Amino acid sequence: MIVLAAVVTLAVLALITQAGVSALESTYPPQGKFVDVKGARLHVVELGPTYAPGLPIVLIHEALGKLGVDQAIIVGHSWAGSLMPALALEYPRRVAGIMMLSPVAYPWPGGVGRFNKIATIPVIGPLLAYTITLPLGVFLIDGGTRYVFAPQTMPDGYIDATAVRMVLRPQVFLDNAWDLTTLKAEVAKQSPNYPSIRVPVTIITGDADKTVSTDIHSRPFAAAVPQTKLVVLPNGGHMPQVYATDLIVAEIEAISAKAQAFSATARR
Repeated sequence: MIVLAAVVTLAVLALITQAGVSALESTYPPQGKFVDVKGARLHVVELGPTYAPGLPIVLIHEALGKLGVDQAIIVGHSWAGSLMPALALEYPRRVAGIMMLSPVAYPWPGGVGRFNKIATIPVIGPLLAYTITLPLGVFLIDGGTRYVFAPQTMPDGYIDATAVRMVLRPQVFLDNAWDLTTLKAEVAKQSPNYPSIRVPVTIITGDADKTVSTDIHSRPFAAAVPQTKLVVLPNGGHMPQVYATDLIVAEIEAISAKAQAFSATARR
């Protein structure tokens, strides 16, 4: 009887999850276009003109070849910040400069949360993702997002405006959990190579970031890569792209100009 009740409960939760996924995807339809690359289908949104003539600003993408982009300034936030040095090391000719916002760059003490680790366990992870993750996450996502913003306040309407709930879709949640649980080992492998990065680098981070430590990640990176410009915002949290937007735009313009000058010098 208990087993039957459990099966029925899981089935109901699975139906609720699928209904929730349909509702989310209907509420937040994809903008832009999709690009097929090796092993993946990527979503691309072009937001407008570049800050520097002929030098696009790319926010964490690897579809540059398909889009006809030879070189770009690459910008990434948080754990996506770890991709910036990875791209500079792996594809130096495509990367004109990198901007890292509150980035993960080195191994850190501890893990990434028990639920993320459980989500990577075969069978158990998908079972949880396709049953309880979305219904439970709907109740927890507001508090979790507010925590990421601290000590700043999350802007009104932020969760709806940025479609944050889309991360609760089962496969997206499983993919994120896999990325998070494998991230520490990946930055441990790539971090010894940081001194070989030659392109201009800017890091913007907050000294009150509770999610990604400035002392563990940003400061050591700046010490390892001498051409890095490190901007540490007093009492700043994990989301500088929201509370320091004007500064970031100005720094993107500055690194674009620096990258063009660097490229021109290299060609001489």
